[in-house]
Amino acid sequence: MKSVRQALSSAPRAAVALCAALGLALGGLFALSPVPAARADTTQICDPNGTSVQTHYVIQNNVRTAGQTQCLAVGGSGRSFQVTQADGSVPTDGPAKSYPSIYNGCYRGLCSPGTTLPMQLSAITSARSTVYFIPVTDAVFDASYDVWLDPTPRKDGVNRTRIAVWFDQLGSIVPIGSEVGTVTLASLTWDVWIGNDGSSDVLTFVSARKVSNWNFDVRAFTNEAVSRGLAQPNWYLTSVQAGFEPWQNGTGLSVGCFQSSVNTGEGTAGSDSLGQGNTDGGSSSGEGVPVYCPLDPTPTTGTTTGDTTAGSVGGGSSGSTTSGSGTLTCTVTYSPQTWPGGFTTSVTLANTGSTALIGWNLGFTLPAGQTVTNAWGATVSPSSGAVTATNLDYDAQIPAGGSVSFGFQGTWT
Repeated sequence: MKSVRQALSSAPRAAVALCAALGLALGGLFALSPVPAARADTTQICDPNGTSVQTHYVIQNNVRTAGQTQCLAVGGSGRSFQVTQADGSVPTDGPAKSYPSIYNGCYRGLCSPGTTLPMQLSAITSARSTVYFIPVTDAVFDASYDVWLDPTPRKDGVNRTRIAVWFDQLGSIVPIGSEVGTVTLASLTWDVWIGNDGSSDVLTFVSARKVSNWNFDVRAFTNEAVSRGLAQPNWYLTSVQAGFEPWQNGTGLSVGCFQSSVNTGEGTAGSDSLGQGNTDGGSSSGEGVPVYCPLDPTPTTGTTTGDTTAGSVGGGSSGSTTSGSGTLTCTVTYSPQTWPGGFTTSVTLANTGSTALIGWNLGFTLPAGQTVTNAWGATVSPSSGAVTATNLDYDAQIPAGGSVSFGFQGTWT
């Protein structure tokens, strides 16, 4: 691997992770070849019920209001999909006009490639997902992650319960039903609403703060549905979906990245904490599937762990694993993906020590010609050369045994 500067620098906070950081010289992680890598073709969907199968997921237009045109651009520009036309509006005291979305699982008789959903809730050991919502400012909408549950392994028809997790919203809109209280799940506070849309029970979680991107375990919400009597452990998870519900306008709304992996059998399930990284073991739906941004190369992965003590930084950059020392230790796991002229990298920082870490920075050097264009889960600055990824407010804390994840996208020449 190409030698690079590696450092996880300290900051004036209660406790700061100090570990040998991953050598994120992208040219050293994988070969940058002029041979085009596989990727999804750009597709336009304007049919109200149109769908597009992209690698391991299905993207759907899902227009609910007759006579209103909505079009999606699928693939290209580093996004799963983007709403390119969204005509008309509907009253904000009723249902939204559409739900353009991307999903893993089975919905309306169409299953995503390779999925093992439906899967019984009691058999699931982890159901990690990553989503990156890109909103607009001139529409009335919610950014919703929907989870469908049913007593049977249903692949079409109406599910008994829908969980809607609102990451963001704009305008005077409220969920179906009535507000019944608040709850803290996966380190975030949510207003809880329960109602029925005439076909399914609906359990909605509205975030107390705007969340644009998140890596989380869906079980935090399915477990809550069970505890509230809206599902049972022997019910089935049939699909997970990420998209927008627009009431007015909506042009420009897009899902930047999406990933879903549902695990069963042996293996660690992880904890329900914000930004928790992927876990290993068991069988999975989409195990090893790249985050769809949209890309379809086969990702490579690596891990490096350094010898660390509070106040010092060390460790090698070969990508192998070494034992850590000291009380504040962590491992850094990366999953790069590349295509001609561009790349993304997903990074997970795991706290392997016995003390919670509050605040983290990850320093690395990009080789010449590589530039970061956007990031999620962290701020990355500057955009080239010696850069530093710094935690956001919501993922500043890494509990003992926990982890946080972030990623970035860029270009290379």
